[in-house]
Amino acid sequence: SNEVMDGTRLLFVLFGGLLEVYCGVSANRGGSPSFTDEIPFKINWPGAEFTLPTSGALYKEDDFVIMTTTEKEKYKCLLPSLSNGDGDDDKVYAGPTPGDLLDPLFKQNSCSYRIESYWTYEVCHGKHVRQYHEEKETGQIKVQEYVLGSMTKSTESSRQKYKCQLTPYYPVLMAHGTACVLKQNTPRSTNVLYVCHPEAKNEILSIAEVTTCEYEVVVLTPLICAHPKYRFKSSPVNAIFCQAMSGSPLRPHSLSQMDREQELLKPTFTAEESTSPVREEAFSSTHKPLVVGGQTQVTVGTTHISRLTDEQLIKEFLSGSYCLHGGVGWWKYEFCYGKHVHQYHEDKEQGKNIVVVGSWNAEEHLQWAQKNVARSYQFKDDGVQKVKLVSLFYGHGDVCDLTGKPRQVIVKLKCKESESPHAVTVYMLEPQTCQYVLGVESPVICQILDTADEKGLLSISS
Repeated sequence: SNEVMDGTRLLFVLFGGLLEVYCGVSANRGGSPSFTDEIPFKINWPGAEFTLPTSGALYKEDDFVIMTTTEKEKYKCLLPSLSNGDGDDDKVYAGPTPGDLLDPLFKQNSCSYRIESYWTYEVCHGKHVRQYHEEKETGQIKVQEYVLGSMTKSTESSRQKYKCQLTPYYPVLMAHGTACVLKQNTPRSTNVLYVCHPEAKNEILSIAEVTTCEYEVVVLTPLICAHPKYRFKSSPVNAIFCQAMSGSPLRPHSLSQMDREQELLKPTFTAEESTSPVREEAFSSTHKPLVVGGQTQVTVGTTHISRLTDEQLIKEFLSGSYCLHGGVGWWKYEFCYGKHVHQYHEDKEQGKNIVVVGSWNAEEHLQWAQKNVARSYQFKDDGVQKVKLVSLFYGHGDVCDLTGKPRQVIVKLKCKESESPHAVTVYMLEPQTCQYVLGVESPVICQILDTADEKGLLSISS
């Protein structure tokens, strides 16, 4: 399971199922009945004399479980009241509202665009959201379009009511769109969710139809990062303190033995290997996981890939030997072209926890490509047709607890110009339970998209 567990289940799993719970209290710690992967836990093994932390998660004397290993070692484990890193929100903030911070964007008649396989989406900030498709027929351009929502005086005032919302995004409602036949001609409407991203240029991250003719657009903007409720917050690891009882060792014998075995298995690198340019640069996170539309999880992050030459990098990427990484928060993502998509979490003490989101099978992808658009085009200003998006199917991931079926993912490769030629942005969407979309956007991809065949398979350009 890739779910973060409560203290009791976490302890049970970390000991490999060797522990028996003798007693437990306070199943609803910190007043929060839910546990998500944004609230990580870590077990500490202090001695008999130790001082509990005075900041962050709080501890109560009666909030503990007694754990016993199969070797009869006993531990009293103090469980924390949950902390999710939002302590800054309690501070008094007297600065501009998020609406005020976004006003310059709304006043400059600025629009953002996102091109999908058929539709182009246009968000003119503070004015309207439009979806359209252009086709050239007999020298004329035929436009099919729908207004998904527009800002009026009545809808503009509605955005102020969100200013105190304790969420990582600031929503602006766009109503009065084109009538929806499927909903008795009710006007279409869109919620535009503005998300803090320090390096963004007000671009559209994603567009989803959350229910019939009601849409949700995620826009990345640096403007609201000045507001404490919307800027990036780290998620602290909540400590569970397990004290040895009844003459038991400080840490369970089997755990100490496992640590020694893992230490022996660690690879050793020569000086030449450790300084190789193939090594990836340090990853710097720029945003936390974001939940929009009830179920969809969006993780935004930009990393900088190796300084290999473009030709070397492309060859290694297409062979699957060079993988792209991204994502922030608890889970990161690894995409190896023609091999797999992994979701993983790294911990210095517990190692690497990997969930296989999807695995490559050429025949399965070709079957998928017969029923779906694997390669889509756009016309440049000079009339030249260019590949704008390649979609690849990766199935046979780890079995999903909620559906009982293997996970699967559609990888969308897209050209994204950047001042840094080796930047890569990775985001993960989950439109249906355990069925994912992994967006991978980079200047590197710009150089190979036009080599895609009709099935979306890439090659090295001649």
